Amino acid sequence: MPRTVTVGLDGSPESLAAAEWAAREAELRGLALHLVHAWDWQPYAQPVPDDAAHRHWGGRVLREATERLHDRHPGLEITSEQVSQPPVTALLAAAGDADPLVIGSRGLSGVTGFLVGSVGLGLVAQTERPAVLVRSGARAEDEHQPDADGRPSAATPFRDVVLGLDHEHPDDAVIAFAFEAAARRAARLRVVHGASLPPYFVYGLAADPALGGELARQEESAVEVVLAPWREKFPEVEVIEQAAVGNAGGHLVDAAADASLVVVGRRIRRTPLGPRIGPVTHAVLHHTTAPVAVVPHH
Repeated sequence: MPRTVTVGLDGSPESLAAAEWAAREAELRGLALHLVHAWDWQPYAQPVPDDAAHRHWGGRVLREATERLHDRHPGLEITSEQVSQPPVTALLAAAGDADPLVIGSRGLSGVTGFLVGSVGLGLVAQTERPAVLVRSGARAEDEHQPDADGRPSAATPFRDVVLGLDHEHPDDAVIAFAFEAAARRAARLRVVHGASLPPYFVYGLAADPALGGELARQEESAVEVVLAPWREKFPEVEVIEQAAVGNAGGHLVDAAADASLVVVGRRIRRTPLGPRIGPVTHAVLHHTTAPVAVVPHH
């Protein structure tokens, strides 16, 4: 099947915000938009949902969203489907043709970041396709720089795309996603990379700050090697490197404060505890307001 930008839709404000973001992304990529509504009939629920009524409601959610998106994006091809499976199961199946898979997440009241529920965490942890989480209330204007008068605008240049780079174990899929996203948006790419200090540096740094500078220079040199072929492949993308020694998740959250998109990787692991998203990705998802793309890799 052809690739689509695929979004999970349940009628909630967060899923509608995700659908709006997905429509804009589909236009940037020149792809169709695919809406998926999934539901799980649980016979012990009170009251017991009626199968026909549930299908009717799901069909209305898809029709209303399609009409709304067609009004705002008249040239966009939009398809939809309703699947009588649990949401995670249905969306994992739909993700096979997704480029990317998009899901919504409620914003934390009074706190920046996402409230990532079981569906969101399950999808991000299990899918082997890139997944983008979009918070409730996200608007197109949030991804763009303010206008000359400081007011929100969707007609100004995009804000930076931020890439969290693990330069010690770089993965082409993660880096390519970030460079391609920046190129499509004609945006700068801000590459944030950091490293925890080896134990034997801790006391030495306190006595000799030059050790910290040397460590930073080593980091920058390693990152230059990783990024060199990508700079050559995407000469139109302005790249800004941001070295940070210490907590990589915290530095990424800070960098994402004025980003149009944040890109992080998730290593695919098979563990007795099941799929996991990792501490850096977890921190970014829970403390960032910008859309977050999680790119799985081996």
